[in-house]
Amino acid sequence: MGEKSEQKKKLIVNRARAVFSEKGFKAVTMKDIVDACEISRGGLYLYFSNTAEIFQAVLDTEAEEELDEEDHLDEKTLKYRSASDLLALFIKEQKKQLFLHKNNLGIAEYEYFSQKVKEDETANPLKDQFDTAALVLERMVENGIRRGEFECEDPHGFSRNLMYAIEGMKIAGLTMRLSESDFDREILYALRQLMPAGE
Repeated sequence: MGEKSEQKKKLIVNRARAVFSEKGFKAVTMKDIVDACEISRGGLYLYFSNTAEIFQAVLDTEAEEELDEEDHLDEKTLKYRSASDLLALFIKEQKKQLFLHKNNLGIAEYEYFSQKVKEDETANPLKDQFDTAALVLERMVENGIRRGEFECEDPHGFSRNLMYAIEGMKIAGLTMRLSESDFDREILYALRQLMPAGE
């Protein structure tokens, strides 16, 4: 694909992202994308066959951007030495994702992946993402226990419980009003299970 074609494809993906953010996944038609991109139907079909392909391209672009952010995050984590600091950073990143309202793809993602799971029960990227986050959190907690910063009888259970709370708040944030203070209160409640050693 030539440079001009790549630029056109990026334009389609960027504009489609805004359409999916506004309408979700299920309600978006190829005509919506054509209108948003101000191109012909044939011009769109040169690059994508359907809305699912376009949405997957949007998700792929998001994943690339997140990898760039994670590289930056890895540099940041070098500055943090305590398990408490790492846990605080993890929660801060989860909160940031939750309250990023501009062009939020949350509803579209849930619609898209719920449809994909119906088509193929083995393909569940949201579950994979959840399991990965829970494992990262579990390792942080275990590290904190080894260092004497935390006390926790069940790091695995705590980590999954906290991730279920965060995932529930992500859905609540999309479907009803959830304030940052609501998020903070729920997280603090969950963190009571993770009593710092000596307190």
